[in-house]
Formats: sequence, C-alpha cells, structure tokens
Amino acid sequence: MREILLQIDGKEVKAREGMTVLEAARSAGISIPTLCHHEKLEPYGGCRICIVEVEVRGGTQIVVSCVYPVEQNLVVRTRSEKIDRIRKMILELLLAHAPDAFALQDLAKEYGADKDRFEKEASFCIHCGLCVRYCAEVKKKNAVGFVDRGTRREISFIPEIASKECWNCKECFPLCPTEALQAAFVLTKALYSPPHPGPEPRG
Repeated sequence: MREILLQIDGKEVKAREGMTVLEAARSAGISIPTLCHHEKLEPYGGCRICIVEVEVRGGTQIVVSCVYPVEQNLVVRTRSEKIDRIRKMILELLLAHAPDAFALQDLAKEYGADKDRFEKEASFCIHCGLCVRYCAEVKKKNAVGFVDRGTRREISFIPEIASKECWNCKECFPLCPTEALQAAFVLTKALYSPPHPGPEPRG
C-alpha cells in the first residue's frame, strides 16, 4: 500500500493510503478530540468535534478528520482560532442536551465553552450513534436504534431483541459519552419486563 507524506501541525507524518486524517494524526501522537469515533466501527462523522483545517489546492477548508482521507502533501491544522471557535459552539449545543456529561465537561474546560449558553433540552443523548453502530456492526444484534428525526431524534432499545441479548452483553454501555445509555436500558427493562407474580393468597 502506497505511503503518503502529509504535514499535521507543522510535523511531517507518514500515513498509508486509505487512512483518514484522524488515523494519521493519532499514529503520530497528535491528539484530535472525538465523541462518535471508535476504532472497531466505520467512520461516522456525526459529532463534528474532530474538525480540522486543511489546505487543498491553494485554499483552506474545514473538514471532519475521521472521514477525510489523507492526501500526498496535505497540510493539516488541528487547532486554530477558527477551529477552536467552532468546537466551542458544538460543545455548547451538546451541553444543552447533556450538561452533566463528564466527557463534555472536560472538553468544555479546554475550549472555554459555556454549558448555560443555550436553553436546556436535556435528552442526555448527543446522537453519537456509538451504541447503535456497535450493536449493529460488531455484535450484529440490532438491539438499539434511532427513533424520530431531526431535533426529536433519540436512541431506543428494541424490547423484543434487547430483552434477550442486552442483559448478558452491555458492551455498548461504557461507549456512551453521556453515560445515559444504561439509564435508558434500565427504563426499557422496567417498562417491558413482565410483572412478577405476587404471593399465592392464603386460604
């Protein structure tokens, strides 16, 4: 496979053809924040927090590094005033949905994001899709999926499948950046578990 040379934050980086900018950066020890990326899953580009600036054919573009392929002599900047401003805005929007998520709070400190900038819509889900994609791509069970669209989109366990598969798996729980997935499963289990029979009446 052809070797590609690119520059990330002023550092010459060797990458393989077919790698993404995110993969190339990480292979060189350069950190780019992510919320929806997982090495076992297909690139998704959902959270947009991994955006970077690239110089392409004499111009500058903002691209999503987890899906953008490396190119020979590509110049990448992982931090700039523009990148930091966009990441800050993304974090403030996500914090409106999950204000108590530790992963978001840590990034908010780094980028100076205000968790109270936008009105709270506490769904506790930031639509990273990690649980949905992991269950479908790795476990091949499809026990959790998205329902609704747009701003009303949220994740939901499929009771008929989840009741059989999830209790002994739970591999997606630690992937959730807002730690809300376990609560969603417990709620689903409580709503769809058959009631326990009470004690037999005494005669």
